[in-house]
Parts: sequence; structure tokens; C-alpha cells
Amino acid sequence: MIQNPILKGFNPDPSICRVGDDYYIATSTFEWFPGVQIHHSKDLKNWKVIAHPLNRISQLDMKGVPDSCGVWAPCLSYKNGIFYLVYTNVKSFDGVWKDTPNYVVTTNDILGEWSDPIYLTSAGFDGSFFHDDDNSTWYTNMLVDHRNGKFFGGIELQKYDTDEKKLVGEIFYLTSGTNLGFTEGPHLYKKNGYYYLILAEGGTEYGHAETVMRSKNITGPYEAHPQNPILTARNSPEYELQKAGHASLVETQNGDWYVVFLVSRPLSVQGRCILGRETAIEEIIWKEDWPYLNSGSSLPRLEIPLPNLIEVSFQENSEREDFDSEILPIDFQTLRIPLTEDWISLTENPGFLRLKGKESLTSTHTQALVARRLEHFKAEITTSVRFEPLKFQHLAGLILYYNTGHYHYLHITKSGGQKVLSIVSCCNYKMIEQKEIITVSGIEEVFLRATINYDRLQFRFSKDGSNFEKIGEKLDMSILSDDYVRDESERYRPAFTGCLVGLCCQDLATNSRYADFDWFEYKISDC
Repeated sequence: MIQNPILKGFNPDPSICRVGDDYYIATSTFEWFPGVQIHHSKDLKNWKVIAHPLNRISQLDMKGVPDSCGVWAPCLSYKNGIFYLVYTNVKSFDGVWKDTPNYVVTTNDILGEWSDPIYLTSAGFDGSFFHDDDNSTWYTNMLVDHRNGKFFGGIELQKYDTDEKKLVGEIFYLTSGTNLGFTEGPHLYKKNGYYYLILAEGGTEYGHAETVMRSKNITGPYEAHPQNPILTARNSPEYELQKAGHASLVETQNGDWYVVFLVSRPLSVQGRCILGRETAIEEIIWKEDWPYLNSGSSLPRLEIPLPNLIEVSFQENSEREDFDSEILPIDFQTLRIPLTEDWISLTENPGFLRLKGKESLTSTHTQALVARRLEHFKAEITTSVRFEPLKFQHLAGLILYYNTGHYHYLHITKSGGQKVLSIVSCCNYKMIEQKEIITVSGIEEVFLRATINYDRLQFRFSKDGSNFEKIGEKLDMSILSDDYVRDESERYRPAFTGCLVGLCCQDLATNSRYADFDWFEYKISDC
């Protein structure tokens, strides 16, 4: 059986593509660099991250972009030996105006270098390519309409010239969607002479859904599926998989059809989702030239039968990273900026990850922070750090991070002339410092640990690597979720990511004091 979700932790907006016997899913990364996660599978069950294609500033300049902006809803497709990746690099989204430039990059080797971007349009977001059987390529996107607070303006279509590398010809307006509204995430497919337009509707929260329309002509008119939405959890609030929608279809080499889509797993009924929006999969069957879930329901299942494909598993990632390589593991990403020697090094002190302190955790420009996704409700994260702060403006340690206004941070700093351990949290953009401070002066290596148990977080520390003691009170993990940030913020802020756990260093005086991390360990916990 395939267990849902197939991509755990912050991996939303899946776009699936098959090339021969290989399956690839691209997912959104927002402000995390490099941009776009590409996952690979042979059997639709076992997946592994293999690439981050947007790894140069020439492809993805995100310095200064607000929280939850950056890379939205990539679309991965393949035509005549070339992979195409369409993506939005959102520059602003707070207020009436939305700045949403869209680009496409290409490669003939999905593991190799991708091209510099070709600009498409800024008229909306969720751009998608469809390659028709007459060798033409078409581009769809949702239209942003700022007039009178409308925002969701419907779905547009325009031809893309793969030789001229630009959008050409007339722009066609396809649909304003169904009565669910919030119409976005368009993808086009063709089967048995029909063009199928699948749409994410109802908003990406608990009303989320996937709808389908079809037409004999690519430019329309489009008629709605008789049983829309074909995929949703909006009517089953107590179900384990919520927010189902933003889908992408694929046909296997055996002629079977599947759909991948985002879901979330709340801590309580329609509560907070600390793992963010994840990716799940379902079977599709066709009846009277309409797609349906094979379950006979619109509700995604927790598990589905393994497809008629040979199962191919991947080696599990090691729980512990010793930083012995000169390359950072692929499951780590950075905030907005690429890895450069002016702030990070795996060679200056071999066997250690060196972070050179930069700007504060409030910065949207230059933070010395590396992190990986939280994928489990119960986890234990531990690291070893060597850091000698000279003043209170020097900090380094272990962080659980949602955005610039929501995190929990166990760190070493200077206080009262002593080297100390301290905890600072940020909730709704307000700083909260715990009262307990532990002196660690004279100790070269300090061990830091975060123990997560659903909505509870307990920090611990050790001076010898064996005996760990609690520091501070239990903290609320649930503030590190889309739901908390969106619901509790004093004004609207985009909130579409998830919790990442990692390492960081700040030097608020000279941007130069460094910390050395010997190893990082992520374990599924039985706490």
C-alpha cells in the first residue's frame, strides 16, 4: 500500500511529470533557497529529493521578499527531450497590489544545470505549461484582479513559442471557475479529444477543493464536472487529511491515472498544522470521459493500493549529519540567499559547519541560517556547537522556525560577562524571552536539543553530550503553523510554509563572529 502523505512536511503545490519509467514531483519552496524541490520515484510510493533547480541568483533573486513569498506553485513538464519548469517569484502580497512575475527555466538533464529564466508575465500566478499533441505549447495562469478587492480574476490561456521563447498571440479567458471561488492552480490535460482544466478552488485552507472542467477546444467554452469538486475534505472536518486540493494528474506507462495534491494534518479538528502543507496521492478512474477518485468518494484515502509498477525503494537519509562533506545535504535549505563563503563554510574547519553571524532573525535579507523540514509530530533534534560570544549581540544555536515573526530559539550568547544559554521565542512578531539562563562559561562544546511532542516543545542542553537537562518551560509548537500565523496576526500576512528545524548564528555588531557546528541529528521520537 501507499501511505498518505507521500511527501511529508512542508511540500505543497505538487506538479507531477512522468518521463518513461521515472516520475518527478516539483513542490513549492517559497522563501527557502535553492528554489523548488524535485522528488523522484519509480513506483509512486517511494520518493527522494534529487534536485533544487533554482540554485543561482540569476534564476531566483529573493533577497528582501516578504515571508511566504518567493517561489509559488512550480509546474514541471517535459517535451521533446526538454524539461520545462514554470514558477512564480512573488515579490509582494500584502495589500491590494500583488507583484507576481512568472518565469520558465529548461534543461535536458533534470540533475544538471537549468537555464537562466525566461520572463513570461506578471498578470497572475500559478503558471502552468501544457504541451499539446500538435507540438504546440500553451501557458495558463490565474489572473490577479485588484479592482474592488476582487483578487481572484479567473483563468487565462496564451500560446508559448518554444523557438522564440516567449508568449505569443491572443490571450484567452477560459473561466472564472465554479461557485466555490478562489480559483487558482490551473493545469491542462488532454484525453479522448477533450481538454481538461483542473482547478484549485475554495482557498488553500479548510475549504480547499479540486474541481474539473472540460472542452473540445482548448480555448473553450468549458463545462463543469457533474460532481464537482472531485477531491476535497471540506465536508469532513474530523478527517485526518485536510485542505485537500491544488492537484496534478499523471498517466502511468500502463495507462493508469493518478492525482497528486496537497493536504495538511491538523493537531485537532480543523486545528493547527505544524507540518505545513504536504503532498498526497490518489487513484483516478474515468467514467463518461470525466475523472473521479477510484475510492467512490471525493475524500482522499489514508492509503491506496500500490500501482501496477515494480516497487523501488531508496536508502533512508541518515539520522545524523557529521558535516564531513564539502557539500551541504540536499534536505537543508537557506533563507532567501545562496550558500556563499562570506557566511557559511564546510571547509574552513573541516568536519564542522561554520556559520558566520549575519543579520537578525527579523531580517528578510541576509540571515546565516540553514534548516530542514519538520516531517514528524514527534521528533528529537540535537546538535553540537562551539561558539565564543564576545557580547550580547552575538548569538548561535538551534532554531525551530516558521517565519520572521514565529520561532523558538535555544542559543548561546553573552550576558553579565558570562557565556550563557538562553531561549527566545517570537509569537505574532513579538519577542518573548524565557527567564531561565544557564551559564556555560569555560565549556568549549555545548549540546543543544529540541524534543517535539505534537503541540509541545521542550528544549534541553548538555555539557558532556550524554546527560541532558531541561531548560525553560514547555513551549507551544502550534504557533509554528500557517493556521496560527494567519488567524492570530493583527493584519493579514501570507502564511503558506511550515516548520523547519536548523542552525543559525547572528552577529548584530559586525556580521563576522562565527559558530562551528560539529553535527546535526534528526530522529523520530517516541517521547
